[in-house]
Amino acid sequence: MKKRIIAPIALSTALMASAALPQGQVHAVQPQDLAASQTQSVKQSNNKANVPLFVKEKHAEKRLVASFNDAINYLHENKSNLNIKNPKASLKANKLEKDELGMTHVRFNQTKNGIPVEGSEIIVHYNKDNEITTVNGSYLPTVEEANISAVPELASRKAVEKAKSAVKAPDQLTYEPTSELVIYPFKGENHLTYKVNVNFLGDAPGNWFVFIDAKSGDVVDQYNAIMHAEDIKTQTGTGIGVLGDHRLLHISRTKEQKEGTMFQLADFTHDGLEGIFTYDYSNNRIEMFKNNDASFNDDFDRPAVDAHYNSEKVYEYYLNEHGRNSLDDEGMPIQSVVHYGDNYNNAFWNGTYMVYGDGDGEFMVPLSAGLDVAAHEMAHGVTSNSANLQYRNQSGALNEAFSDIFGALIDDENWEMGEDIMAPAAKESGRESLRSLSDPSKYPVKADYGPYGNGDGMYPSNMDEFYDLPLNLDNGGVHINSSIINHAAYLTAQEIGREKLGKIYYRALTTYLTSTSDFSAARQAIIQSAVDLYGEGSAEAARAAGGFDAVGITE
Repeated sequence: MKKRIIAPIALSTALMASAALPQGQVHAVQPQDLAASQTQSVKQSNNKANVPLFVKEKHAEKRLVASFNDAINYLHENKSNLNIKNPKASLKANKLEKDELGMTHVRFNQTKNGIPVEGSEIIVHYNKDNEITTVNGSYLPTVEEANISAVPELASRKAVEKAKSAVKAPDQLTYEPTSELVIYPFKGENHLTYKVNVNFLGDAPGNWFVFIDAKSGDVVDQYNAIMHAEDIKTQTGTGIGVLGDHRLLHISRTKEQKEGTMFQLADFTHDGLEGIFTYDYSNNRIEMFKNNDASFNDDFDRPAVDAHYNSEKVYEYYLNEHGRNSLDDEGMPIQSVVHYGDNYNNAFWNGTYMVYGDGDGEFMVPLSAGLDVAAHEMAHGVTSNSANLQYRNQSGALNEAFSDIFGALIDDENWEMGEDIMAPAAKESGRESLRSLSDPSKYPVKADYGPYGNGDGMYPSNMDEFYDLPLNLDNGGVHINSSIINHAAYLTAQEIGREKLGKIYYRALTTYLTSTSDFSAARQAIIQSAVDLYGEGSAEAARAAGGFDAVGITE
């Protein structure tokens, strides 16, 4: 009998999402002699405020050892080509990782006077022979050169209060707000700000990041990153899902003082994983989903049964296909909340756990019924713990696209998203799924979005159909323009298969992309990942490039 403690969900550590504005990217720099080489193709960025080079070459530069010191020395040696005036002073070591290919990836964050610059990160990549092959990320020389005070005039607690007021936060919060001093580039100015995270559920759930000017106390920017003690014995239980599927479940038996023996949707069977937990929100508070026997067969149980079952399926995919232990790769608990809201046609990742509405029964059934929906939301958790793609504009569209792509890879019956959660009336009206990776244009966008596209009013399949949406509409098109990347992935998969596509896109997400990566950076990251896995000149690398070519992302 295992002795386990189920901790309240509200005590879990929140996962932080980046909130920087989009910047130009440091494209894949293939180093050797960056200044002298005459045979390399060089792409100059139009944005002089960011690292401007993309250099491609066949030979890498041999180094003694892959380390923070060596990587920063390399950046210092090539600072003029990288447009970084003083790398040793402005870059702070963040993380050094070695992957299954023997490659080492050294990450640095840009700082100014010891304060991190929001969204600016440089990654130096070594191959298994300790040769530097690629440098990518984003960097702001304008911050390095600017005179920015590092001394706040506003107390952190006051910044938190201003942030709570700005987002109309309720009295009851999911977590205590966090506050961090950062340099925040916004609309041509560099602000010393408190980055405050405010997280809550309720009628309008929020995972808000608010940037409060550390001198004036004004709100510089804000956005909502909601991506739409007992002894316990774990055993096998059963349940019926939303669509009538019979499920085998890992559950836990407990003895409670008032209720006696109870069975909870708490799974402790996976080594190295803190657990898989499913909670109920029907009483407007988060409670462990439990029953007085090991069979969860009532209608009320069905959304919880699917959420619990699907969470384990997604966990097993990442573990078996990519060697990833949970969403953070460190065994964090996988947590789901069901019965959220009233006729709520949505599901979201709130930065820590998945939340599922029950649908309205007309357009949608309970959203936990969809394995691809669960996989989509959990992929947001993987993204939060890797590339941390900012949830707005092109980086946000990439965030959504990777969730759709892994949703379709894990629920591999087709290339549709959400077909199992559509209610009869929706299907009768012609809406058989939420989105289609194979044929995005089969569905219309919202009427409000139409004027910002090419006039067709349908989901885009190509950059010619890109929707230039303002931030107040879909965070700048994160759910709309994601379909362009979705379609590129689908086209590549038709040539190389789902398994290889998953390996390439997973590597790009966890190894090369950074918080402000755009579509161009994604193309480069995915092609480079295919090269890493299958070789320069491989069919896989060519097909990865071909998918992007076909949707109009050619550089």
